[in-house]
Amino acid sequence: MDVNVAEKVKHGLAAGTASAPQRPDWTMDQGWENYTPAQHAVWKTLYERQTKLLPGLACDDFVAGMNRLPMSAERIPNFEELSETLMKATGWQVVAVPGLVPDEVFFDHLANRRFPSGNFIRGAHELDYLEEPDVFHDVFGHVPMLMHPVMADFIQAYGQGGLRAQQLGKLTELARVYWYTVEFGLVRQKEGLRIYGAGIASSYSESVFSIQSDSPYRIGFDLERVMRTNYRIDDFQEVYFVLDHLDDLLALAQTDFAPVYERLGHGPHYQPGDVLPADTVLHQGTGSFHLARPRKS
Repeated sequence: MDVNVAEKVKHGLAAGTASAPQRPDWTMDQGWENYTPAQHAVWKTLYERQTKLLPGLACDDFVAGMNRLPMSAERIPNFEELSETLMKATGWQVVAVPGLVPDEVFFDHLANRRFPSGNFIRGAHELDYLEEPDVFHDVFGHVPMLMHPVMADFIQAYGQGGLRAQQLGKLTELARVYWYTVEFGLVRQKEGLRIYGAGIASSYSESVFSIQSDSPYRIGFDLERVMRTNYRIDDFQEVYFVLDHLDDLLALAQTDFAPVYERLGHGPHYQPGDVLPADTVLHQGTGSFHLARPRKS
């Protein structure tokens, strides 16, 4: 799939209006009691292999958030239990949705500190790839970082900004911020680069690739640079943007995007493999992974 086309198809967790549920906000009961032993077993497999892998790859705040949540290998988490813990820590809750939801619904939930999570789980035959985010991606990948006050505020601000960006026709540019932070962000720690993005943290193969592979570029985060850069939804990322500290998200949450949108109306946009003279290149990627793969059409 062409990168530019991919961005038009989906925005983060948001997509079309097929199969809309009865509730206007697209929420539904999780139906926790309906999960089968086989589904709990899939969660157990995913949870155990990822928790064994992430020490030394995920940031300390992700690990701390995970340890504070009512989450274990033995069963798919109950959203009510998760929400009780989240509410006490950062005022968030998890609400069940059927999968992908329309942009305006997605943004409204985030703006009101409700994180929409798919209530279904992938099959045992698709452990390593799923087109739509399921309960493992949404809960294991995202919820631990919602225990962090800065991330909690940032994602709420993103939801508020998304509603405004829709009205201004700037959703594509803003979606890139979410993609390169909340989904595929890296952050510096004294021990080295670490994962905080959910799309990486919930992926067995990309967790290793993002930190240890020589192939991708790793570039210091710059807001306007990120908003001019396309992304991939069909493969590992060619570039990861790196925060110096998670607290840098506070500044992003407080940014007036109006002048940024004005500047983005002019000038270039970039492909993921582009490197600019002004970039702070933390790792000069070889691009070998994507060069060796057949081009998707």
